[in-house]
Amino acid sequence: MGQDQTKQQIEKGLHLYQSNQTEKALQVWMRVLEKSADPAGRFRVLGCLITAHAEMGRYKDMLKFAVVQIDTARELEDPDYLTESYLNLARSNEKLCEFQKTISYCKTCLNMQGTAVSLQLNGQVSLSMGNAFLGLSTFQKALECFEKALRYAHNNDDKMLECRVCCSLGNFYAQIKDYEKALFFPCKAAELVNDYGKGWSLKYRAMSQYHMAVAYRKLGRLADAMDCCEESMKIALQHGDRPLQALCLLCFADIHRSRQDVQTAFPRYDSSMSIMTEIGNRLGLIQVLLGVTKCWMIQKELDKALESIEKAQELAEGLGNKLGLLKLHCLCERIYRTKGQQRELRDHVVKFHECVEEMELYCGMCGESIGEKNNQLQALPCSHFFHLKCLQTNGTRGCPNCRRLSVKPGYV
Repeated sequence: MGQDQTKQQIEKGLHLYQSNQTEKALQVWMRVLEKSADPAGRFRVLGCLITAHAEMGRYKDMLKFAVVQIDTARELEDPDYLTESYLNLARSNEKLCEFQKTISYCKTCLNMQGTAVSLQLNGQVSLSMGNAFLGLSTFQKALECFEKALRYAHNNDDKMLECRVCCSLGNFYAQIKDYEKALFFPCKAAELVNDYGKGWSLKYRAMSQYHMAVAYRKLGRLADAMDCCEESMKIALQHGDRPLQALCLLCFADIHRSRQDVQTAFPRYDSSMSIMTEIGNRLGLIQVLLGVTKCWMIQKELDKALESIEKAQELAEGLGNKLGLLKLHCLCERIYRTKGQQRELRDHVVKFHECVEEMELYCGMCGESIGEKNNQLQALPCSHFFHLKCLQTNGTRGCPNCRRLSVKPGYV
């Protein structure tokens, strides 16, 4: 298959894919991969296969094609191709929740001395790195990466990247419980979709609606949450987007739990867990198990709650997800307090505070925990964040956290 024929077949596959004929598109692209003698064409078709498998939640296949793409990029001996292939490798590992590998591959991308084409990918690299740091609950570094990605998006007038970064920032602030910002950023993403997204994939609309649903649910606006989640799920079902279907099912379950409707929540958690397991989203599985634990606690089935916690703890430790561990220690504290088991209670209180210290999840001014309840937060240029009211009351001549970290203990 020559260069022109390769190009025609790739375009044919893209047309089928955009018409929701995914399996036919994959067949066309696989034929190109088998028969094409053009390395640049093979590189491009591998990119198509990587994107398609990512959207279907076939992350192991995505990783397999990313590894082949790196070999093709080396054959082409072009730093731009190599940067793009390492970015795809980073994204594949991010989807499989291999966050340390993601960070390592992202750093490789940033260290490559490519042309202006490679530099345009830096925003996407920063976004992927930020998502990985967020998965590890390294909040300061995650925020630095998201803000860097946002600057790249603005400098290059890349509205699609801006939309994706806004959704990640919504997720970031939902985790540390600044629900006003958790809603603001996906609303901004939805605005970008409305203003610029005529030719975009519907996944951008679905993504923004899902993150809005999460924020609305946490704010107690359950009817709004249900509306957004239903819209997101509708698009996810139309496009066979399994990862988003799993997240929407989790959100539906959380909404029903917030309404104290545990019997309706349980089957939705089960459905979400089934897809999360199938696609390998271990971070999502932790969220599902946290929701299931809370349902058992509502029903006062404390031993069943502890069983769910044990499964979630194993996953969180395996991933290095410190916020997940903190939440689990908090739930254990409540369970053992109810059971009157003082030794176990004290153990989890100690571990809870160790997690808070490790993640620096406290305000450097008032000393109170961040992420314990809904609070407006403000980040300083160093990406340490504080309660907004503390900054407004006390002002600052620099970051107290940074000052504290720079003070070295003297010899006694």
